[in-house]
Amino acid sequence: MIRSLGGTAMLWLLLGSSITWPMPTWAAETSSNQTELSEHGLPRASAVPGGIAILPLASATSPQPVAYFQGRRLMVLSHQGQWTALVGLALSTAPGQYHIRVQQAGRANYHVAFSVRDKRYRTQRLRIKNKRFVDPSTEDLKRIWKEKALIQSYFRHYIKQDHPIQAFVRPTPGRRSSSFGLRRIFNGKARKPHSGMDIAAAAGTPVQAPATGTVIAVGDYFFNGRSVFIDHGQGLISMFCHLRKVSVQPGQTIQRRDRLGEVGATGRVTGPHLHWSVSLNDARVDPALFLNAATKSK
Repeated sequence: MIRSLGGTAMLWLLLGSSITWPMPTWAAETSSNQTELSEHGLPRASAVPGGIAILPLASATSPQPVAYFQGRRLMVLSHQGQWTALVGLALSTAPGQYHIRVQQAGRANYHVAFSVRDKRYRTQRLRIKNKRFVDPSTEDLKRIWKEKALIQSYFRHYIKQDHPIQAFVRPTPGRRSSSFGLRRIFNGKARKPHSGMDIAAAAGTPVQAPATGTVIAVGDYFFNGRSVFIDHGQGLISMFCHLRKVSVQPGQTIQRRDRLGEVGATGRVTGPHLHWSVSLNDARVDPALFLNAATKSK
């Protein structure tokens, strides 16, 4: 059973993955509504596939700009006296030249150019005992495609949060067993690159929220098992998978370090661990970029 926000929110989500809810406010906002990453500043810039480009826009004394990349609204923050855009870059992004489109009250629309460098990720080979998770049946595929569309709609969720966006803390203790971006080969068959960070921990280990946000959905999925989705604001979404137990409900506001559930081995796994994905403007990016040196896994 998949649970998510009720009423109007659920209606929007079921309409398909091409919408967001609530719809963004397109008008430029004044500098009195500035939002900043607290404690540790911006995430680490890494303009590579799966990374984040950080682009200065204008003085923070001017109205807040609204910026877009490939049709997706971007996170724009006040940082060191300047409006700054954070651009999530999907693993499928090819190296080359790109630009974002910026709207700001009092001036004509403009573009900001940036470059994406190449990055090669390692390959990881895994053996899965349950062959359904490598070669799903026709019925499994129907479920998988339905869940994929629903999960995609969660990653496209966008709200203008009314709390500061925070630096992240690790969601659970443990060893990083699989890093972001690895090329995955299951039972000798190539699959999509790894779009999150895996942290190995014993079943039942508490999982905490890395930052303040709102629970937008919980569910039990074919590949991901029991999962929780948190919206941290401005297109920044966290997903936590393979949980043994879920301790939160859709619509619940949570604070950093609030308990979300427990590490488990549900879905497609080789053992108990937490899979943690971070999405920025609907691009899965390396969660390690949001952790400072003292908390990130080695």
